[in-house]
Amino acid sequence: MAYETLLVSQDGPVAHIRLNRPDKRNSLTPAFWREFPDAIAELDAPGTVRALILSGEGPSFCAGMDLSVFASGLSFRMDSARARSAMIETGRALLRGVAALEAARFPTIAVVHGACLGAGLEIAAACDLRFVTADAQLRIEEINIGLMADLGALQRVPRLMPQAIARELAYTGATLTGARAAEIGFANAALPDVGAAMARAQEAAQAIAMRSPLAVRASKDALNYARDHAIADALDRAMVMNGAVMDPGEMAESMAARSERRSPHYADLPPLPGPGGLATARKSG
Repeated sequence: MAYETLLVSQDGPVAHIRLNRPDKRNSLTPAFWREFPDAIAELDAPGTVRALILSGEGPSFCAGMDLSVFASGLSFRMDSARARSAMIETGRALLRGVAALEAARFPTIAVVHGACLGAGLEIAAACDLRFVTADAQLRIEEINIGLMADLGALQRVPRLMPQAIARELAYTGATLTGARAAEIGFANAALPDVGAAMARAQEAAQAIAMRSPLAVRASKDALNYARDHAIADALDRAMVMNGAVMDPGEMAESMAARSERRSPHYADLPPLPGPGGLATARKSG
């Protein structure tokens, strides 16, 4: 599918989504919010993607929300109770766009360079891994224009770095460099340039793709659930999930590959139900 704001590709089990408005530092338009969750769902449906890299074309990863969003048909009026109700639903739709990264069955890896501001930071925070350039500029930008961040910065970011630092960023709009982001654990690594950051992301994606997609998918589910629930509930959920996906055949293949000094072979995930998934299932059947 062709997209207005994205470049989407797949190389074997690794997919790549590039934010593609380089002349606008990949600021996010209404079209992006329509296309982004659809692109992730399209990649997820067949079950062939095992890792996704997310990056930005041009000089920056993402400069946040484009001003056209506020001038578009999306509802941001506040002049009545019904208008405010519509605004809340608009906000929830944007939240679903960010959450599509967490809902995907495969891990997601952000490659961040240049500006990573506002909604751009919130998108990066929803990814599983983050590789950044040392000079990247990450900022909870909303507070600088008189707004409270509401697409995940105040919920996800404090779980990825020390609370005090997250609060400082949220209250002051200060800039966090990529080097500092890696130092405090928000990023997996800070690299000297975007080429090096992309290489590390590719390396991580290939390592993920070599593992059982069932086990990786279950691990992502367990980690996300544990983040949001009590330990006892998360342990029970993980046990049920493990019982559902544990495959003796894949365990035997893992052991055989190790003893034979080769890469193991694992089948793809089953297609998802729905138009994209069912179409793939019909072709393979």
